[in-house]
Parts: sequence; C-alpha cells; structure tokens
Amino acid sequence: MNSKLKSRAAFVVAAFSSFAVSSLVPLCAPAADAAGEVEKVKVNRMSSSNKNSKESSTDKKFADISDQFVKEALSRSPSAASQVGYHVHTETGSSSKPGKTLVLDAMLDDVSADFMEEQIAFFKKWQNRLKTECDPNDMTAQNAADAELLNDQIALNLLELEKIQNYKHNPTAVVEMIGSALFQPLTSEYASKETRVGHVLDRIEQIPRALNQAKEYLTDADPIFVSTAIEENAGNVDLIETTVKKEVPTSGPLNDRYNKVAPVAISALKEFSTWLENDLGKKPCTRSWRLGKELYPEKFKLVMETDLNAEQLLSNAEKTLKDVRADMLRIALPMHEKMFPDAKGPEGETEHEKQTRIVGEVLNKIGEEHPHRDQLLKTIENDLEGIKQFIREKKIVSLSPRDNLKVIETPMFMRGIYSGAGFHSAPPLEPKSEAQYWVTPIDPKTPETKAESRLRENNNYTLKWLTIHEALPGHYIQFEHLNNIQPERRRLLRSLFANGPYVEGWAEYIAQVMMDEGFMGDEPKFRLIMRKIRLRLLANTILDVRMHTKDMTDEEAMRLMTEECFQTQAEAEAKLKRAKLSSTQLPTYYAGLVDWLALREKYQKAKGDKFDLLEFHNLVLDQGPLPVPIVERLIMPR
Repeated sequence: MNSKLKSRAAFVVAAFSSFAVSSLVPLCAPAADAAGEVEKVKVNRMSSSNKNSKESSTDKKFADISDQFVKEALSRSPSAASQVGYHVHTETGSSSKPGKTLVLDAMLDDVSADFMEEQIAFFKKWQNRLKTECDPNDMTAQNAADAELLNDQIALNLLELEKIQNYKHNPTAVVEMIGSALFQPLTSEYASKETRVGHVLDRIEQIPRALNQAKEYLTDADPIFVSTAIEENAGNVDLIETTVKKEVPTSGPLNDRYNKVAPVAISALKEFSTWLENDLGKKPCTRSWRLGKELYPEKFKLVMETDLNAEQLLSNAEKTLKDVRADMLRIALPMHEKMFPDAKGPEGETEHEKQTRIVGEVLNKIGEEHPHRDQLLKTIENDLEGIKQFIREKKIVSLSPRDNLKVIETPMFMRGIYSGAGFHSAPPLEPKSEAQYWVTPIDPKTPETKAESRLRENNNYTLKWLTIHEALPGHYIQFEHLNNIQPERRRLLRSLFANGPYVEGWAEYIAQVMMDEGFMGDEPKFRLIMRKIRLRLLANTILDVRMHTKDMTDEEAMRLMTEECFQTQAEAEAKLKRAKLSSTQLPTYYAGLVDWLALREKYQKAKGDKFDLLEFHNLVLDQGPLPVPIVERLIMPR
C-alpha cells in the first residue's frame, strides 16, 4: 500500500505558497513511556553538545526572524495555515496604521500569476535576512539546526518557483489545495462547529476565483497530470455534496448559505474538469512529467539535505536489490518445500529464474491470506492494539498520552496520489486534535480481478507492516513526539519543513526494529514480506532516478516492479503513476533508512554498555524531523 507522497512528510506541499507543510507526518510535549506513564520530554537534552551553552543576541534575532517568516508565509497560504493550526494572522503595521487581522480559515489561497511572482520576492527577502543577520556560528546548536533547515527549504521553494515551475504544468496542485482547504476545518476543533462550517462555506465561495486564476498560466500539461486532476476534482465535488453537506444544519443561516455558494462552486469545479479534458488536455504538451537531468540533482540535494547524490543512491539501491533477493530465496526455500512438495522447475532454468519462481510462488501463496475487500479498515483497527502492546513490552519507544489516532478512509480528493494509505498528523499548533491514518478503500466499481490483485499485495502480513509504518511506532508516534517540541516556534518550523529522509526513513527503520525485537515471533511469512517491502523501497529509488533522469520506460518500470520485486500488477500500476506525479520523494525511504541505520550504529558504539534502545529512540524523535546528519550532531555524546 502506498504511504505518504509528500512528506513531506509525507509531507504535504502547499501548492501555491510553495513551501512544504508536513500534514502527513511531524512534532512533541509530554510523551508516555513504554509502561504507559508520562515522562517529561526535553528537546535540548544534549545541551553540552551545543556550540554555545547560552543564547546570544544572534539567537534572539533568529528566533524573531524565523517566527515572523513562518507566520507570514502561512498567511500567504491560508490552506496550509489551517493544516498546522494557525488561524489568525495580524499583518505588520505602523504606529499610525495598525496591521490588518486576517481570519485565515475563511480565506482560500491567492493562486494568481502576480502572486507567484510576489512569492519569489518574498522568499528572496527572507533568504537575504537570514544570510546577513543570522550567523549560525553564533547560535546554539538547536537554532543553527533550524537555520540550516530553513535556508534549504527557502532554496527549494525558489528552485520550484523560478526553474521547475510545476504549478504552470500540473493542475493537481490547485485541485489538491482546494480539497485540503475544505477538509481540514472539518477535522479540527479550533472553534465551534458553526464557526468552522462557516469558514468552509467562505472558502467554497472563493473556489471559482481560484480556478479561474489557475487557468491563466496552465498552458500545457502531461496527460498523467490531467487525468489525475480530473479524478481528484471529482473528489472535491463529492466533498462539497456529501461531507460538507452533512455538517450543515437542515435549516437556518448556514443552510441558506450552503444553498447559495455550493451550487456555484460545484458548477465551477465540473466546468474545470471539462476544461481540463477538452481544452488543456488537448493542447500540445511541451514538457513531460520527467523532471530531467538538469533540475533533478538540484532538487534531490535540497530534498535530501545530505551530501549523498542521486547516482550514488541509485548504485547502492541496485546492488542491494540483488542481495535482498538472495536473502528472500533463503527464507522462501523451506516454505516452498512444504507448500509445493512435488514442484520442479522447467528444464534449463537459470539461477535467477529459479530464484524468481520459488520466491514468487511462496509470496503468491502468502497473498491468499488477506481480508475481504470490505474489511480493510476493520483489519487495520484490530492490528493496532497488538502492535501497541508489543511496543510497551519491548520498550521500543515512548507512546503518546494523547489518544487521538483515528483510522478513516482516505478523502476522495487525495486518492489520486494516496492510492493505498497515508498519515495525517494533528496540527502542530493543536496537538490534541485528531490524527488520521488514511486507508484508501477499494472502489465498489473495481473489477474483482483487480481488487484481488490489490488485496494480495496488501495481505495480512503486509497490513501489519503498513500499520507499523504509518501509525505505531511509525509516523503517528513520530509526529506525537514532534508535537511536544518547545518552544512552539521551533515545533512549527520543524513540522512545516520536515526532512523527507528523516520522516520516511524512521518509519522504515522502526519497522526493521520491530521485526528484530521479535514482532510476529520468527514467522517466516512475515519476515519474507518484510524483505519484499525492502525491495519496494529499493525499487522506489530506482524508479524515481531512472524515470526522471534516464528515460526509463513504463515497460521497464513495470518489469522491475513485477518481475524483480514481486509486486502485483495493481500495486505496480499505482506506483508507476505515483512516480510520474512526484519527483525526489520516492528515494527518501531508502536514503532515510540508510541514514537511520548508520546513526543508530554510531550512537550505540559511542554509548557502549550504556546504550538503551528506548532512550535512543526518544532522544532522536524529540529533535523533530531534521536531516539525520544534523540530528547526529545534536545527540552524539561528546
């Protein structure tokens, strides 16, 4: 099942303010220890490792500048502001004229061409202020880490706005922004229900304006962007007609308002889909979905925030893939002998063909153990308690005292990119709000053969891994720790600009820890599935680098996934689509896993006999989603 696309966290990219908002994974305050008791979380535990033990005047200046930048940036993207729980912004005024107060939840993003140009000036202004006023050598280690993260993310946004300019070619940006803007106020409790529904209706009224603005510069689009935008836009229509309507009283002012603004917005959304199909979709496409050899390395470096380049990661992934396949054969052979006692391979079969046949036949047999197509959510909910108990017993990581995780169906407007599952964290400024584990149901219209293919991929063992990855002790616990970070400005900054390899790497690393600590006993079926998932993240890297920089074809991509990595047809088709819709995100899983394993090894070696797994995991999560090399600088014993 697919996990977060954006982290961007799994993390979400605010489409038109162009800065990353991780609504799909980071933050931290009191967390419960493995026995369920509450402990005090301290972010800056290793103060002795800081460059300066006391804050300097530069630290104070950076605190002000970074806080002001983040809040001004959020005010420029109201949909993103709602995601993090920032609801009211007061603009900077003067002694003679106080600044205007903006109710952000009632506003829909300005997505005009003029605004995009203003964004470039906005980011450059703050980039220059950070460079000239905030010397990281004169800051504590924690503030220097924040400054490095902030500089990288501003550079990433400028790269997008000035060179990549995805917003000019990809209509899914405006479609997903609208869906997120309408959905978030319904899931938070920042105000009364009446007020929040009123804010949603305010945003619905502004939808025609936003769509018309986007049309101004959407000059061409690859067919994959057009088809996905149409699919997700249907989700926006359903969101207004079904989800929002359920929240509106059957009579009274809100009902009157809904009946006034909803039909106009729905008409505009449907007209936009028609325009996508019959106008934009028929224009000659001058640029494909491939990012290309020139821009990919620049984006890769800013997304990963390490010295590792794409070619190195690709080479490592392709070598490791062969090693993992060999290990899978070792695990599969005893099971194959029991499952197929009389089976013989064809005459002249090569070793590689034998490996593929034996492992594939065992995986196919394991795939038969899956829930009914209508029982995905129920199966996942049932798995949660057993996983939680194992974490406590083995003292893996401190759990959260906030019982705020809810398993829900993926919102329709996000199913184009979240074809499997994802995690949506509680807003960092509202940590007690609902955190959501999204599971994409199988559409009732899906043919039985295709549904069966997806269910075999997401069998009982894979679903356990998925819940570990997305929820406990993966992204949910990760973001609960992040949501306790103090001061609040640091929590907000590290949540907004969460490092992808930290986020996705943690979920992969901690799943390995769970298996190593004995989860599912020594069940060979689970261990084989875990190796298959390792192949998946290696394939993620190979697909992303080769498809965006080396002209890998669809046929080559499908062959890699289905024949080399044992993915079902349905899973491979979904991943192929995802690889085209994004760039540099899929490699974050493998890059992050490599970083996390290396950090654990270094820290354990430094601590020797004093190493404690629970303590280590709490310590690294309490830093929030910084690049792992920065986390290493903050936590390593001196």
